[in-house]
Amino acid sequence: MHQLLLNQLQQHLDRGPVPAAEWQPLLDDLDRRNRQADSNQRLLRGVLDAVPELISIKSAAGVYIGCNKAFERHMGVSESELIGKTDHDISDAAVANAVQANDEEARYAGAGEQHCSEVWGADAQGSPQCVETLRTPYFGANGEQLGLVAVGRDVTERKLSSQTAQRDANFDTFTELPNRRYFIERLSHELKLAQRAKLPLALLSIGLDRFRDVGETLGSAAADVLLAQLARRVLDVVRETDMAARLGPEEFAVVIPGLREVPDIERIAQNIIRRLAEPFIVGGAAVQISASVGIALSLAGLEEPVALIHNANQAMFFAKSSGRDRFCHFTFALQEAAIRRSRLKRDLRRAVDVRQFEVYYQPIIDLRTGLINRAEALLRWNHDGRGQIMPIEFIPLAEDNGAIIDIGDWVFREVAQQVRQLRQAGHPDFRVSINTSTTQLRSSNTTPADWLDVLGKLGLPSDSIMLELTEAVWLKSSEYAGPKLKGFREAGFQMAIDNFSMTDASLETLRRFDIDHLKIGYALVSALVLDASDKALCQAIIAKAHKLDLKVVAEGVETEGQRALLAEAGCDFAQGFLFSRPLPIAALSRLLRERG
Repeated sequence: MHQLLLNQLQQHLDRGPVPAAEWQPLLDDLDRRNRQADSNQRLLRGVLDAVPELISIKSAAGVYIGCNKAFERHMGVSESELIGKTDHDISDAAVANAVQANDEEARYAGAGEQHCSEVWGADAQGSPQCVETLRTPYFGANGEQLGLVAVGRDVTERKLSSQTAQRDANFDTFTELPNRRYFIERLSHELKLAQRAKLPLALLSIGLDRFRDVGETLGSAAADVLLAQLARRVLDVVRETDMAARLGPEEFAVVIPGLREVPDIERIAQNIIRRLAEPFIVGGAAVQISASVGIALSLAGLEEPVALIHNANQAMFFAKSSGRDRFCHFTFALQEAAIRRSRLKRDLRRAVDVRQFEVYYQPIIDLRTGLINRAEALLRWNHDGRGQIMPIEFIPLAEDNGAIIDIGDWVFREVAQQVRQLRQAGHPDFRVSINTSTTQLRSSNTTPADWLDVLGKLGLPSDSIMLELTEAVWLKSSEYAGPKLKGFREAGFQMAIDNFSMTDASLETLRRFDIDHLKIGYALVSALVLDASDKALCQAIIAKAHKLDLKVVAEGVETEGQRALLAEAGCDFAQGFLFSRPLPIAALSRLLRERG
């Protein structure tokens, strides 16, 4: 438009002298238009400076020819200082190279096309900074490319948040190891690599033993600290090419690719077990746990990830059931056993409702009088498909799936009913001991008040029932269930320690808890006649118990020689096949009538 006015003025001048009256309107129009252009330019500058995005303009040679205020603040330079400079003049080499590479890509874009990129750098304080930039070429009247207009924004917070979200989605918070979802994804990739290389791949499933007790004893914060230490120990043992992950609250896994020899895999498994068995220091306290490891092999990577994990888990569960603190290989025999266990777990849930359980009683003999005025309750499961199943097979399963809580409550109520029957039948002092589990003690459903209420409604004193716990359960329970055990004792229930060993820890348990009976286990009793040291230990236990005003019960008495030695040592009571096998309630009633 300015050029048009100038052309008109030149035409007037070409015709000769022009009176002011003719050219003055043209000059006035040109001045007005110049003022309007200046106003528009100030308006445009105001708009650009008000925009929060980082706007800059470069020539075709990559030289800055303008920017807005946001870009000035971001770069820490004024527009006047920026004009005539390149990115290498105002940014470090890495950032400048990245920006120039993106500019070069944008220059190849056609008219109306845009190029978007992200560049990571650092702000003035050295913190990570990411700028997302949209570049658009601009062109002259003849279509020549004159340069680039760039509009950028700081997306650091969004990117860091996205990275955090991605990490949270893929990694465990406490151990910083891959979580189950990401592990399966990585395992799938490793299986494909193994298949192409025709090499075996091993998966180790690591199950922590007694980890739950740490949280219950020291608190969840201590358990989290322990998890982090566990992860570091596992990483110390495995190779850099192996991948460790946390699959569940008490379960870790390690993928071992490329090892051809089974002994090499077993060596890694054994090293993990050994390292995790070493004491941990958590909050100034020494914490001891152990691990059971299952090993599953994928020959040439042919298995599916989930199937391989399942196989390794089955082997790990078998290692746990075989005594813990060991490793076990997956076999198809284990798989069949796992299927049987799974079916039994399912059936356990309905066994109480359909009354498949039955209480048997093993009589306990007073060694001084030969009388029977007490018994131990032993549970039997009359399965409709497999016949009678012994506790050694189903109790661990009931502990695992929590069914032991309902089962234990049923046993208590059933025993209480039958004790009342025996007392009403002429045995007024008869009492029964029942085994109590760790899971029951943890459960809020098992309380002294509830069980005392059951006895009260039946007209039974609380000392008609004795709660029997193994020494191991006493040691663990004293850390988290001490108040509940004390509550049972104050309610009048009698207490017994089974399988007492006279270790320092067990003697400390005697000191801390008001206990009525000690039970000497089958392993010690069975060696009485043959092993002098076992005989001496048995005598020492009996003597120690009597000094503490406790009664002693010997289990597993099978010979007259064992009975005689126990009686000579002053043992109070005994039970075992020498006297009677466990009996159903009807048979026990007949035996009591026969014995008078």
